[in-house]
Amino acid sequence: MSMQTASDNSSGEPMMDINTTPLIDVMLVLLIMFIITIPIQSHAVKLDLPVNDPSQVQPPIDPVKNKIVITNTDQILWNGTPLPEDQLRLYLDRTQQMQPIPELHLQPESEARYETVDEVLAITKHASIEKMGFVGNEYYMNVF
Repeated sequence: MSMQTASDNSSGEPMMDINTTPLIDVMLVLLIMFIITIPIQSHAVKLDLPVNDPSQVQPPIDPVKNKIVITNTDQILWNGTPLPEDQLRLYLDRTQQMQPIPELHLQPESEARYETVDEVLAITKHASIEKMGFVGNEYYMNVF
């Protein structure tokens, strides 16, 4: 009993075996495409979290001293928090009603526009600020 292998076809008869290599290649391509197109399962729990509303967050008024910084981009910062000019007047009025009246430190940055500094000074004058000082003047030594 001799066994005839696929490479041993000297008699000229047609091979009866199916070439499965292209079928396996197509099957692997389809499997990869199927894996790519499956949506990723996420096990997330959807929660309705509260939204941080910047209009409700008010910068604290320090009973000892408060600092106003005027940045190069004409932004007014009250104790490090951005503040529009109309709210600045409200905070200044609140500080004048406190006992004892807290100090107000004004620190314009070296590249801040003079018009913005002048507007803040006008607001502080209209609020009748009693205790006010300029801080950071040593930074201007290198500017001039």
